[in-house]
Amino acid sequence: MRLSALIPTLCCAAALILSFLCLFAGHKAGFMEDYHLVTLNTSMIGENIINETRSTDTGNPLTDLLNGVRNYGSSAINDAIGEVTQKLGIDDFYSAHMLNYCEGQYTPAEAANATVKESDISKNVTECSKNRAMYKFDPTAIIEEALNKTGVSVTLDDLNWPDDIETGIKTLNALMGAMFVLYCVAIALIFVALLAAAAAILLSGRLSACVNFLVAILAFLAIGLASALVTAVMVKATNIINDKGSEVGLEAHRGNKFLALTWVATGLMFVVVLSWVAEFCAGRRHNRQTVYAKHG
Repeated sequence: MRLSALIPTLCCAAALILSFLCLFAGHKAGFMEDYHLVTLNTSMIGENIINETRSTDTGNPLTDLLNGVRNYGSSAINDAIGEVTQKLGIDDFYSAHMLNYCEGQYTPAEAANATVKESDISKNVTECSKNRAMYKFDPTAIIEEALNKTGVSVTLDDLNWPDDIETGIKTLNALMGAMFVLYCVAIALIFVALLAAAAAILLSGRLSACVNFLVAILAFLAIGLASALVTAVMVKATNIINDKGSEVGLEAHRGNKFLALTWVATGLMFVVVLSWVAEFCAGRRHNRQTVYAKHG
């Protein structure tokens, strides 16, 4: 019996659970919503065009919605913007996950103010899309559909929606399929590594350690590539959206908690690889000592 194999077995089990959570986080309302890939904060859409579209611009459909906003303080303006986005049918946030996206409202307020701290604001998910492998997150189409449902004759052009924002979205979507496939492959390989490690508890010898090492290195590479890819996509998409979306009050937040999950899973598989290297070396040293003892 090889009790030292318990370490890689437990690490594989933990990595498998974390990898599953990466794949299924946010797949339904209220389930690990904070472990998103990217969240778009749309609660302040219109913030930068209030002064432009106030009663002086009679040709913009937003005029009627914004006429009530005069020379108020920032808190009152934020409240008014929240009312406007509500009338437009736009939710406060849209969060992308591996299998779907969710939308909802920030509570108790869209932004921090004199009475509400940033830490007190939380997400209230109202709806999630159907789960689908390799789906495309397209907030432009989502918001456009929301505008059409309300019957208010306001378009994305009226909101000064920048065309360049599609670059960030396309960056995210172009690799969503690859990320999904890599996580599925990683989960399968980690599961095989778990079974092999569990079997190695009862089996000894360098051959067993060598087989486990090969499976573990494949699993490590798969989850490592998935983690690196999702990190690059999240950072790139967030930067582009924030750069272009600031014109209309749109913000993007990358999912740091998701990154923590996936990189911890990667770290655990690295420990597994090192464990089997140590086992292989220990077995080789033991065989040498046995040979020396026989010929001593």
